[in-house]
Order: sequence, then structure tokens, then C-alpha cells
Amino acid sequence: QVQLVESGGGLVQAGGSLRLSCAASGRTFNSLYMGWFRQAAGKEREFVAAITWNGGTTYYADSVKGRFTISTENAKNTVYLQMNSLKPEDTAIFYCAASRRLYGATQARLYDSWGQGTQVTVSS
Repeated sequence: QVQLVESGGGLVQAGGSLRLSCAASGRTFNSLYMGWFRQAAGKEREFVAAITWNGGTTYYADSVKGRFTISTENAKNTVYLQMNSLKPEDTAIFYCAASRRLYGATQARLYDSWGQGTQVTVSS
């Protein structure tokens, strides 16, 4: 089992930036993909970005391409999500997740471990 703890959320004005962190502990060697998902009020959880621990493969949702960057720091077992040019529609709870699979990096149902989430609010 992998334990995940997110941090870095907060309130920011439109056009601003935030960096989310996800600290992983436990059986992290079993995790192949690390992903970020988000859920806005009244909406379903949606994929944001995913990365392999070696950083060699990344995926992004079309809505965040060019604005968000996912990265890893293996020495700290930490995954980051740098979010720039934030928009009010980015407001959501952001979740970090870990998957033991080599496929389906964009599908929430294929992730095995989840953090508790961190709130991101973007004001207009």
C-alpha cells in the first residue's frame, strides 16, 4: 500500500500560479504511474496529468496542456504539479494517485492509492 499526502493548494487570482506536492510513502516501488486528478463541486473526478517515476512518460489533459507541468523528485518520493496561468475553471479539489499498472494512466478507476486532496480556488 502507498500512502499519499498532498499539499500546496490555496486561493490564487486568475493568471496566478501554484505548485502542488504529493509525498509518497510505503510500497512506492510498486507504483508505476503517479497521477493528478481533480474534482470540482458537482462534477465528476477528471484526469489532469500523469507521469512515470523516472519522468520518461507524461500525459496531460487537453484543458491543462501548456499551463501545467508534472514532475517527480525520486530522492524525496515526491510528485509535483506546477500550475501556471490558472483560470477560475481550474477551481477544484486536486488529488494525487498511484497506479501499479503500465496502462490506463488517464483513468481514475485504474489507480490503487489516493491522497485526501488539496483545495485549489482560483478567483476571477
